[in-house]
Amino acid sequence: MSQFSSEDEAELQTLLRELLKSVKDRISGAPSVECAEEILLHLEETDKNFHNYEFVKYLREYVESSLGAVIEEETENFTRVDSHAVGTGQDSLVHAVTKRTRESAQYKQMMQTLKQTMMVVVESLINKFEEDQLKKEEMDRKIQHEQSSNHYTDNCSDSDSSFNQSYAFIKHEQLQVIAEKLDPSRPREVRWEALQSLCYAPPSDVLSCESWTGLRRNLSAVLTDPDPELSDKVLQFFAKTFSSSPLNVTKDIYASIAKSLEAHFLYHKLSFPSGSTSIDANRPDMARLLKQMRLMNDFQKEVTTFWIRHPEKYMEEIIENTLSLLALHSEQGMSSPGSEKSLEPIHLISLLDIKATWFKKWMHGYYSRTVVLRLLERKYKSLIVNALQQCIYYFDSCDSVREETLEIIHSMEHQQIGPARRTLYTSKELEFVYFVHSLCVLGRLVMYTNGRKLFPIKVKKRRDPVTLTDLVVILISIMYQHPKPSCGETTHADSLSPTHLVMEVLRTLCDRTECAVECLYQIPVIETLLAPVITLLKGKLPKLNSLESALTHIADMLARIATTERGLSLLLYDRNLVSAEGESISAAHVVVQFTQRLLAKELHVFSELEISTAVSGAFIFVCRQMYNTCEGLQVLRPYSLHECIAKAWRMTSSMSERVPTPVPGAPPVLASQELQSVVAWEEMLLDNLLNFAATPKGLLLLQQTGAINECVTYMFSRFTKKLQVSRCEKFGYGVMVTQVAATAPGIVALQSSGFVQTIVVELWSALECGREDVRVVHPKSTPMDPIDRSCLKSFLSLVNLLSSPHAVWELLGHRALPNKTEYNLREMATSVLDLIDRLIIINSDAKIHSLFNYEQSHTFGLRLLSVLCCNLDSFLLLESQYNLTELLLQGQRDNVTEPPSGEGEFIIDGLSVERNHILVRICAVGGPSERRLPPRGLQKGSEPYPWPMVSTYPLPKYYILDVPKTLRSKQESEISAFLASSKETERDASWMDDCRRQFCKIMATKSNTLTGYVLADLLERVVLHLSSSSTDCFFPPAEYKVVDHSVKTRSLSSVEQLGVGISLRYGKFLKLLREDSEQDLCLLLKHCQEFLSQQRVKVHLPIEIAQSGIHPIYSCTAHYVEMLLKAEVPLVFSAFRMSGFTPSQICIQWLGQCFWNYLDWPEICHYVATCVIMGPDYQVYMCISALRHLQQDILQHTQTQDLQVFLKEEPIHGFRVSNYLEYMEGLERNYRSMVLSDMRSILPRSS
Repeated sequence: MSQFSSEDEAELQTLLRELLKSVKDRISGAPSVECAEEILLHLEETDKNFHNYEFVKYLREYVESSLGAVIEEETENFTRVDSHAVGTGQDSLVHAVTKRTRESAQYKQMMQTLKQTMMVVVESLINKFEEDQLKKEEMDRKIQHEQSSNHYTDNCSDSDSSFNQSYAFIKHEQLQVIAEKLDPSRPREVRWEALQSLCYAPPSDVLSCESWTGLRRNLSAVLTDPDPELSDKVLQFFAKTFSSSPLNVTKDIYASIAKSLEAHFLYHKLSFPSGSTSIDANRPDMARLLKQMRLMNDFQKEVTTFWIRHPEKYMEEIIENTLSLLALHSEQGMSSPGSEKSLEPIHLISLLDIKATWFKKWMHGYYSRTVVLRLLERKYKSLIVNALQQCIYYFDSCDSVREETLEIIHSMEHQQIGPARRTLYTSKELEFVYFVHSLCVLGRLVMYTNGRKLFPIKVKKRRDPVTLTDLVVILISIMYQHPKPSCGETTHADSLSPTHLVMEVLRTLCDRTECAVECLYQIPVIETLLAPVITLLKGKLPKLNSLESALTHIADMLARIATTERGLSLLLYDRNLVSAEGESISAAHVVVQFTQRLLAKELHVFSELEISTAVSGAFIFVCRQMYNTCEGLQVLRPYSLHECIAKAWRMTSSMSERVPTPVPGAPPVLASQELQSVVAWEEMLLDNLLNFAATPKGLLLLQQTGAINECVTYMFSRFTKKLQVSRCEKFGYGVMVTQVAATAPGIVALQSSGFVQTIVVELWSALECGREDVRVVHPKSTPMDPIDRSCLKSFLSLVNLLSSPHAVWELLGHRALPNKTEYNLREMATSVLDLIDRLIIINSDAKIHSLFNYEQSHTFGLRLLSVLCCNLDSFLLLESQYNLTELLLQGQRDNVTEPPSGEGEFIIDGLSVERNHILVRICAVGGPSERRLPPRGLQKGSEPYPWPMVSTYPLPKYYILDVPKTLRSKQESEISAFLASSKETERDASWMDDCRRQFCKIMATKSNTLTGYVLADLLERVVLHLSSSSTDCFFPPAEYKVVDHSVKTRSLSSVEQLGVGISLRYGKFLKLLREDSEQDLCLLLKHCQEFLSQQRVKVHLPIEIAQSGIHPIYSCTAHYVEMLLKAEVPLVFSAFRMSGFTPSQICIQWLGQCFWNYLDWPEICHYVATCVIMGPDYQVYMCISALRHLQQDILQHTQTQDLQVFLKEEPIHGFRVSNYLEYMEGLERNYRSMVLSDMRSILPRSS
């Protein structure tokens, strides 16, 4: 395509004409030819449709066809031979190839051809345009000859027609004459005629003429003319120019208006109304000023949309002219009300733009914000000083103007200037609009770092400069003094109330972390917020104009502060408040005490007031933001707030239940609105009770209230409606559901609420049904992953739900599979048992034929089974009930080819690979160095799956790794020597400290030698010492008397027998057990059962824990794992929150099976020894260390959305207890006093 044919030229001409038509508006508005060229040259930068124009597409194809081969050749040369000359990076390669291409002969030929052709095309277009123009002019002359015309022969209209009449062409000589006629010395009629003519001329012609400078000077002079018709006409022309001219021109016009106003206010003092007087917007001089200010304000709000496309100096000039005008301020501005004051530009802009929209828009973009803040800091800080002074003045005068404020606010609802609006404004109204404008300016200013750097600010009548904290305290105090807002829907006038405006500013600051830290998270702010609350706790009424409104806003602010880590820490731990009893306490204690009083209705000062439940609900919500975190619950737990809320809920619930069925004709017991408020209060209490389930210990407290079923049912109702947890919660109910599902009472509540069924039905719909309405138009793609993306969310929900063995037992224990002879294709799975039956244990053709996507659905089931079997307790239950192993083995044996003779070969497919992986996983027990799991994928090459297929047991030796040999050295003798030498002092209190020091020393130097008999001896001596110490022994030693014969007659359940088999297999692999050890293991297990049954009679846990059905390992150990993880490894904690999984779930699994399958046996021994010797709180520190070790993997798998699966299926590679013992000792120093004391709170009591 090196040459253009005549057809190509014709097509180019058509395409170019279409392009010019598309950008006609941009070009026609240009003031000169140079500007039009500039617009076309930068069209790609400014026009988002640039690459969609057919002309551009045509040129691109032409360039590709002409230079494509050259570019490919040069690229290949550089990458293959001369890469060292190009340098690293794609940019260097592109630059080098571009340079060589532009130097090529093909490029020069293409450009020559393109230029020649385009010259022909453009010349042809020009000729055609001239012909069309001549025809158009001839037609216009005929029309003008036939119709009467109101235009002069010089094409300047002098008629008094409307603003939008079409333009007429005008010559430069005529504009020179108009400029001379507008000289201030000319008569009024001459200037009026000149303005009439000017208004009908195209702005582009006027602005491009040589006499524009003088014309603009004369127009500025007309602006100050007392004749309103002349000044209005100039404003009309300026308004047209603003809407159709580039910024380099409109900035000058804007400057003219600003300078004119500035000069007027400097040389003509306008008196500020006082007493009963007011300003009249219809007064000629005032109307002129307001119209000019209105035009400026409209331009201020629009210019932000396009000034970034122009040089920064233009924008800076506009901003400086504005700030210079608004910074005009008389010395009497903030004097006492009795002194004479002047009306200033800031009053007018406040009247026209009361919420400072212009300033908000200027501060929104970094481009303009930088200039505004720089100018405010260097030249116009007085503008901010005056705004701050006005807010202080309003605060100081709150007592005197309080009764009038509400009236002023509602009068401001009609503050727009116009003939149909009110036009008289009193001094109080002007002061109020200036206050609102100042408040909005300051609120926007402190949102940004450089704006906050302007503080502290020195103001009149204040000895010390006003800091950011002082400003926030003043704003809160203003909120306290303002009258109660009007009832009903929020109107425009209500939005101007000081309370609404202050809360708007404070909420904005709360939402921005840096702002909140500098402005809100300060002790004086918290003291100011809680001062009314403390006063009420003392039995007195605070000086608040609207108690209920103020308390609601206080609670709102405290709740927002509590949502962040810094704010929560401030509320929980800074003890700088003085309680009603006179002691120093933190804000959290004040809030919870007040909340308790509200719920119990014990505040006597409220006896004469009608305080709604909304106030109680607001303060409960503040507490909720604290108690739904581990550290917050730790502080609030002594107050038993869960019991207070549960008691209030029961009372409210009984009220709603006692409402009888309405009888026709009988008066209603409760009005409809009252009944709705009762139901809403009941739901609010349930919602707040439910949020105790956000932490393990909180879930225990919720279970103890007896309201867990109702709370979970309420959660399910919100979950089905896709509702947010709360206004402050970023994530949904995923974490809470996972916490609840970790316990037996929780999973029972989820089951009864319908939650489990909903998850199963959603899964089945995604897996088997799909979206029928789009399948024809948009066929569903064939899934490439074992679990399709559409099913991943449901898969993870099921994993979270069934993570705990308690959940598996409650949903599947003693439940037989349906195993139907026939399944209806429309029959959906509605329970976990159905999923096991239909997706995992597919043992009949009926089940296969009942699935639309057999392979995908069965793979899904096997993946779920693999995750379930990672928990050994869950696996034992499933294996004992459903004989999983034999089913999987049979599936492997059936999946072979059928050759004419001999044995068939395994068919390698997704299902056989998945079954193979599961079989190895459930048969081989061991840590990362003790077993080898086959991967789930294939590899490239002639042998895609080289790993042995399992179709019978025992497993191929390939999957069982050799046990590393135990090293024996003199270090062993050091431990033995210590134990031998300390026999005499073993009962001394210091013996345990010596033992710990020796243990830490060996772990730090040669931990691999601390194995075998030495470790066994050490543990035995330590346990003997601890059990004989009343301070260290948790459970008192009990005498165990039993007849051996009676124990042997006990029978083990199938689950226990399977557990013995797995333990025996692992013990023999480790060479710790003999072949004939099975009977010994069974006998040991029977003795343990008998011993525990005797202990259950004599010793028991505290009744509230025993009856809850929640194990202390979960409510205590796992709780502190989550609490410490948030403080020590915050990134990992956040990753868990995002995934919907909880640290407590995986830690309960690790601890429950003593890290089997996650650590090698030596590390498991070291873990047990560490917890026994160093203390039971090391369980917590061990889990923290393991999660810290896995941090990078956890963050990575959070992004790939498979964190739960990774943590359950993968061992903890590279983790050694000895490497983290020093870190764990640091955790002990920081947290032992808290963790261990809480563990001791479950000490047994005598029955």
